[in-house]
Amino acid sequence: MASDKTTVLIVEDEPAIVELVTYSLRESGWNCCSVQNVADAWEFIQHRTPHLILLDWMLPDQTGLRLLSRIRADRNFAAIPVIMLTAKSMEEDKLAGLNSGADDYVTKPFSPRELLARAKALLRRKSPEHAQEPMRAGNVALDPVSCTVMMDEQKIDIGHAEYKLLKFLLAHPERVFSRSQLLDKVWGDHVVIEERTVDVHVLRLRKALKEAESLIKTVRSVGYMLSEK
Repeated sequence: MASDKTTVLIVEDEPAIVELVTYSLRESGWNCCSVQNVADAWEFIQHRTPHLILLDWMLPDQTGLRLLSRIRADRNFAAIPVIMLTAKSMEEDKLAGLNSGADDYVTKPFSPRELLARAKALLRRKSPEHAQEPMRAGNVALDPVSCTVMMDEQKIDIGHAEYKLLKFLLAHPERVFSRSQLLDKVWGDHVVIEERTVDVHVLRLRKALKEAESLIKTVRSVGYMLSEK
């Protein structure tokens, strides 16, 4: 099965910081990409939506706040978690970053371990489906780090699309999602898939889960949910 790593976009023009952050995040199993200016960052986001953005305040072409405002104004990208990285440590600067839509604010110089801890906490809070902690429902356990699914402590074979679907549902138990919501949240706006294709992946997921297939509930005229009830 293909990897389902968390993708982090680092928008930073200082190579030493990019190298330090990239090394720390990759050690935790995350996929890191980096750009050095706002123009390249916006181009990247349009073609590949990251799970998290680490954004420098001072960039060569525009300020990071300009990019942040543009992200928050676009409905396709508004929900992306963003942590500001900056040498500006005055309270008014922090307030400016947070008021512009930043989810967190880390001042330079910073500890890579603290940055990683904050990034993990942010993803747990805003995008639990991209967190790295193991998930479990009944006798089914999913490990995001190794991208494996276990049932009764035995590894099971599961397709990549079904893995992503299961991971999302495990992150949001007891919540009903329509087919269109699942297409958006699991596959993203950039993938062209018909809503009925979701039904096919649900069937395949249930088949992979075997006797645990009852975890995936069909809510008539609405969509699907994961429930142990």
